[in-house]
Amino acid sequence: MNTATISADHLCVGYGKHPVVLGVMLDLKPGDLLVLIGTNGSGKSTLLKTLAGLIDPVHGELQVLDEPAGHLPTRVAYLPQHPVSSHTLPLQVRDVVTMGRFAHLGLFKRASALDRGIVSSAMQRTGIDAQANKPIRDLSGGQQQRTHLAQVLARKAEILLLDEPTAGLDINGRKLVAELVAAERARGVTVVMATHELADAEHATAVMLLAQRVVSMGPPQEALRDEYLRECFGFTQPH
Repeated sequence: MNTATISADHLCVGYGKHPVVLGVMLDLKPGDLLVLIGTNGSGKSTLLKTLAGLIDPVHGELQVLDEPAGHLPTRVAYLPQHPVSSHTLPLQVRDVVTMGRFAHLGLFKRASALDRGIVSSAMQRTGIDAQANKPIRDLSGGQQQRTHLAQVLARKAEILLLDEPTAGLDINGRKLVAELVAAERARGVTVVMATHELADAEHATAVMLLAQRVVSMGPPQEALRDEYLRECFGFTQPH
């Protein structure tokens, strides 16, 4: 029986017929954390969007929970780098987090007591519950990021795809994200997280260094060797 949550074989990701990253190989299991590290334009977001089913692979094989990417919206949750939760609309924080339940509810089904409980729990977990009735456009950048994290948690998915989840967060917010990721992994969720912070990779099952190609892939101590970091960033990590 195949226990892989995400599997890729010689996957090439990009836009249309224009490849950004070639030769991606993945075999992720429940509870795994894959951290994607690279500079802006390295291919992290492109790979995440492909895993989320938002763009098609250029070529190669990709299976997400034994289906083509994008076929299981209730089981996969994606946090984009710049969420568009309508700063022009007077949406309250609770409204934005409730959107995380829409894939389960469909267009016309009303949120149940269970859904409302899941939304409340997600807001508490990200520390945004005190702002539940405030318009999201009135919040700070860090509070908005916590709101979008709560929306993703409210999906109750089996796979979390997180693009720069610590962006705009202070040190307490970054610690919170690490705790949330650990808690989700403990319940068997597979997490793929893009970041440019090496510290985010400390507890990863695997790290993929990207520079419009796969520079290295493996456990953190292997993938983040100095020669690979120099290739990717032009610097080595402090000892």
